[in-house]
Amino acid sequence: MDRMGRDGRLTYTAMYRDLRGRKRSAGTFTSERQANRAWQRAEAALASGRIADPRRGRQTVRAYVEHEWFPNHVMEATTRESYRYILDRYLLPAFGDLRMADVLPSEVRMWIAGLQNPLSVNPPTIVKCKIVLDAIFTTALNDQIVFLHPGKGVKTPPVATRPRRIITADQYARIHASLPDDMMRLLVETNMESGLRWGELTELRVKDLDLSSGVVTVSRAVVELTMKNRPHGQRFVVKDYPKDREWRRLRLADHLVAKLRTHIADNRLSKDQLLFALPQPTGPRRYRIPDVLPDPETLGWTESNAQGRRYRHGTPTAYGMPRCRCRHFKDAVAAYRAARRAAGKDHPGAPRIVDTDGHISRGWFRNTVWIPTLQAANLGFQVTPHGLRHAHASWLLAGGADLQVVKERLGHASITTTEKYLHTLPHADQAALDALAPVRRPSQSVGSAWDDRDEELQELRRALAQFRAVFDSLPSPQRTDRFESNR
Repeated sequence: MDRMGRDGRLTYTAMYRDLRGRKRSAGTFTSERQANRAWQRAEAALASGRIADPRRGRQTVRAYVEHEWFPNHVMEATTRESYRYILDRYLLPAFGDLRMADVLPSEVRMWIAGLQNPLSVNPPTIVKCKIVLDAIFTTALNDQIVFLHPGKGVKTPPVATRPRRIITADQYARIHASLPDDMMRLLVETNMESGLRWGELTELRVKDLDLSSGVVTVSRAVVELTMKNRPHGQRFVVKDYPKDREWRRLRLADHLVAKLRTHIADNRLSKDQLLFALPQPTGPRRYRIPDVLPDPETLGWTESNAQGRRYRHGTPTAYGMPRCRCRHFKDAVAAYRAARRAAGKDHPGAPRIVDTDGHISRGWFRNTVWIPTLQAANLGFQVTPHGLRHAHASWLLAGGADLQVVKERLGHASITTTEKYLHTLPHADQAALDALAPVRRPSQSVGSAWDDRDEELQELRRALAQFRAVFDSLPSPQRTDRFESNR
């Protein structure tokens, strides 16, 4: 296309059509020959997939993420919730106002360095942030929005892999005995005996358990969303497949099947009901006040606050001023509030009820059941409910179960994941230590061997001496005749 410039000279604009059939300019030139070469190069680049609409690269990262990438990126509900948090907290504040084409590897390296110092973000979180950033620009690269992946070659701080601490049978027995009620004991025992994930365990229904054969079918899992702006306002989302996207069947022990049968019968559960549903409080839960409160005069004083003042323990004033939270203060405040309620001066609100559709919330179980149980068991280290799944796998392998069978029972996608549970029990290295013991002190081993040989030689010498004594006691003719006959 030719046109006359302001200076009266004729210019030529190289035009070509993009993938959508729209006309695009490949530049303006002073000769028709240069313009022809330009539009031919543009069409060749378009055919090879190396050219696109440059205006798309001029959009900001925030616009691309919010309008194209995040709404159309297929992911699990919990992954979407995690990505949303990382985007709002770390990625969009740093890159949101930059154009897509302006994000370079140098910008990413500076961002990672800033996360480390001064923000002091943990290395695992930095790795997750880098994963989200790489996912964004991988999609943009495939869509020909950018032609350089800014995350390629950029390293994140190393993340140390910590060894798993597997509980022993005695430690599990202490946990089981410290659980608050029979249903929680049955839930934990089922988790321990089956190795199910939390979402699989809390979504188990009566129809998933064959009481005649003891086989449980794992075909669904529930995930819990914790963000306020969760889609459709749902807190629990049931997926029609477990984590590995493959149904699996596993057999439970006979004694556990018998307990589950009794549990189903006692609670009159139908086939579509949850095996383990969250128990809701039947009445308001109040702080339990002791029948007799101790005299504050006998409890001593608090430590001095910023103004140098001290207060007596067991008084409501000390609860608010130095903000002490010992049991005496809590009892005193609870008694004070109870007296006001009895006099009609306070109107307590309705009891707090857990927002659930029947599924057991992970947070409720952790705070209400698991943490108090661990405190009562006094193991000396922290164990998560997921640690029971680790213990299940480790106990099976330590007992001689086949590795492939354990993989299928746990629902692992790769047998490499199952191999990580080999030799994880505390006594697993004892055989290695026993083999190392005789090599560690070779001089002692050699010395003990020579001592044994010296003792054997001394015994032989004593036996020879006794034989000589008996031989010398014989008369001379007998010794000569016996000697001659032996010859």
